[in-house]
Amino acid sequence: MPKKTLTFTFDNGPTPGATGTVLDFLAARGTQATFFVVRDQLAAPAGRALVQRAHSEGHWIGNHTLTHGKPLGIDGNLERVRREIGETERLLGGLAHPQKFFRPNGAGEIGPHLLSPAARDYLTENRFTVVTWNNVPGDWIAPHTDWFDAALATVDALDWSVLVLHDPFIARMTDLLARFCDELVRRDVAIVQDFPPSCILLDRGVPTGPLDAFVSDASIADPAYDHN
Repeated sequence: MPKKTLTFTFDNGPTPGATGTVLDFLAARGTQATFFVVRDQLAAPAGRALVQRAHSEGHWIGNHTLTHGKPLGIDGNLERVRREIGETERLLGGLAHPQKFFRPNGAGEIGPHLLSPAARDYLTENRFTVVTWNNVPGDWIAPHTDWFDAALATVDALDWSVLVLHDPFIARMTDLLARFCDELVRRDVAIVQDFPPSCILLDRGVPTGPLDAFVSDASIADPAYDHN
C-alpha cells in the first residue's frame, strides 16, 4: 500500500509572538512548510523579519492577499485584484517563491467564491501558481484542540493532505502539534513540501483543469465568512 503524504501550510501570518514559535518547532523537527502570508501582516518590520527568517530556513513563502478580506469571487473587480494580489507580491519581492504561489482566502471552503473572472485573468497573465487545500481542521474554531482529530481523520481518508493551520493558534498548541507529528511518524506518513496536482488550479499561469468551480461568473451572495 503506498505511503500517505502530507504538506504543512500556515496561513494568515506573519504574527509576532506566534510565527517565531512555529518556526522554532519546525526547525527542531527538521520539517519544511509553506507560509501563505498576508501583506498587512508582512508590512510591519517585525512581520517582515519573521518572513525573512522563514525564507532563510528553507520554508516557501506564498501570497495570501493584502487584507484577507472578502474572497475575490465575492468582491473581485480588477482594481481590487491588483491591490490584493499585486501589492502583496511586490512587497514580498525576493522572499516570494519563484513559482509565485498564491492562495485565495475562502474560510476553508472550496467554491466559486474564491476567484472572480478578473482575478483568474490577472493570475493567468502574471503566471501565478494557485494553491488550494484539502485538509482544513479548523484550528481557529473553539475548542481549538479539536483540529487534531479532524486533521488525522482527513490524513487517513486521503493519499496526500495539504494541511492548513494558522500561526497564532498553533503557537499556543505546539505540544499538540508534536503529538500530531508523532502520529504521522507512527502511521508512516511522509511529510513533503510540494503540493499534489489536485490542489493546484494554475501552474505558473496555466490552468491544470477546468476552473468553473472556483470562479464566480456572476454576483454571488456573501456567505457566512469569518476571515480565517
